Amino acid sequence: MRILTVLALALGLPFGTALAAPAYPPVDVEVRSERLGSHSHYIPGLAGAASTANQGFMSNAGFVVTADGVVVFDTLGSPSLAAAMVERIREITPLPIRIAILSHYHADHYYGMQVFQEQGAEVWAHEGGRPVIGSEGARLRFEQRQEILGRWINPTTQRFPQPDLWLSSDRDFSLGGVSFKLRHVGPAHSDEDLVLFVENDGVLYSGDLIFKGRIPFVGDADSGKWLKALDALIALEPRILVPGHGPASDAPREDLTLTRDYLRFLRAEMRRAVNDMIDFETAYEQVDWSAWEKLPAFREANRRNAFNTYILMEKESMGR
Repeated sequence: MRILTVLALALGLPFGTALAAPAYPPVDVEVRSERLGSHSHYIPGLAGAASTANQGFMSNAGFVVTADGVVVFDTLGSPSLAAAMVERIREITPLPIRIAILSHYHADHYYGMQVFQEQGAEVWAHEGGRPVIGSEGARLRFEQRQEILGRWINPTTQRFPQPDLWLSSDRDFSLGGVSFKLRHVGPAHSDEDLVLFVENDGVLYSGDLIFKGRIPFVGDADSGKWLKALDALIALEPRILVPGHGPASDAPREDLTLTRDYLRFLRAEMRRAVNDMIDFETAYEQVDWSAWEKLPAFREANRRNAFNTYILMEKESMGR
């Protein structure tokens, strides 16, 4: 049992009641919620990379209201944004926030987790994210975020607590009459990718595994495992998809298959180049990108996606 819960009981407060949380510097950007179903809602982030203009509000988050409390999916990119999200939840329900799930350990998705722990929520994450905590990469990312967003992200406001529960596998659970399927679909966008399917509403919160109507940022992901994850998500037959960035989709199968087809295309073209011993620059110029070049994020992401896939195909060709 967590310390906050013990203190709440000692003070005679109901289980799940939050103690007074510290005040965080307010954000000026609009943090609003949209209803997706009888229980499911999401917080739509703004476009672009983290900047003073969007105050780090660049990703989506979601929450599900049940008869026994609230389940949160992702915690936004700063404690201040998370505090604004809590305000939106409180406009809908006074029920306790029971669980907060982290899709993955990228700053714009987990920097707000401390706020939900202060609310009495139990934070869940996949154990694939353990190496991030206290790592050099995490330190550098914090410094980068502080340089851009120092009013809201700094050593005074930002903490990096451990989650309350490290998951090692999929988990199905119910709360207040709502059934959830939590699936580990990494390593894909990250080692620890989690997605949450709300069965009652047919809503899938996908984190950064899927983007609506645009190509993904593949980064160093294993696209072969990513493809397997996409097949698993398609099999869920969601009615609505909430991606990690961009608007919710009411045509999730189209967005799932677009991402799947793009990854398949990347792998096929880069595998062909590797097998024919064509260097990357030549291979990239030879590929017909016309099916993808008009999609959002093509210019920003495609060359890097292709290069990383080329390296991956070299490794796969050597059995690594």
